[in-house]
Amino acid sequence: MDAVRTVLERYAAGTPHEELARAFLEHRRWTGDDPYLLLTEAAASTTGQRFTGGIKPAVERFQETFLETNRVTSFDELAALDPESDDLVDALGAERKRHVLLEAADVLADRPEDDDLAALSGWAAEADHYRHDENPIGSIAGVGPSTFQYLRQLAGVDAARPDQDVVEFLTAVDAELESSPLDTSDPCYTIASCEWLALVSSFRPLEIDRIAWWTVTDEDERETVLTDQLEGFTVDS
Repeated sequence: MDAVRTVLERYAAGTPHEELARAFLEHRRWTGDDPYLLLTEAAASTTGQRFTGGIKPAVERFQETFLETNRVTSFDELAALDPESDDLVDALGAERKRHVLLEAADVLADRPEDDDLAALSGWAAEADHYRHDENPIGSIAGVGPSTFQYLRQLAGVDAARPDQDVVEFLTAVDAELESSPLDTSDPCYTIASCEWLALVSSFRPLEIDRIAWWTVTDEDERETVLTDQLEGFTVDS
């Protein structure tokens, strides 16, 4: 296991992985702890758009149209929106995003918690990522393992997302080890691989996720995303 730790520590060197992970865990990203923005961000990610050019503008349009006007003040009200309304189409665009947002809001509206952030957090804590397709949100058309895990991250859960960044990172780590159980042939195996790395090292799954993102992302794009996501965050040179 020393070899694994050595490889991970080399990748982590110079990476603000702890701060990046805490931003998710403590709701210190641009959306704060607003459950409607958190859910909308996850829904806006379902078509594979980049954060700065696609996800954030959609969430901001939704915020301006529905939250700042108090048209949406609960998951109940969000779920009751007409998916074909001009305002929602103008805010989010693609039908998949609108469908995921309203269907997930409907699930969360039925939660037993007293407020909507607690409902989202409660769902995320209880959700089994190895059976995501049996989960009421994971079974929504358009919600794959990556979106499922992203929503859990946004809700403050220490989790890794089986997206292309993580797959590419795990492949690179595996190539540097003589032998390892790392496997990216399936999203669940990818998540399990991150959890194995966390088990044999000092890094959280979410920190490994952030190290992966940092490693495979172009420096200019990193700085742009960090500026957009984390107010006051600076990258040490």
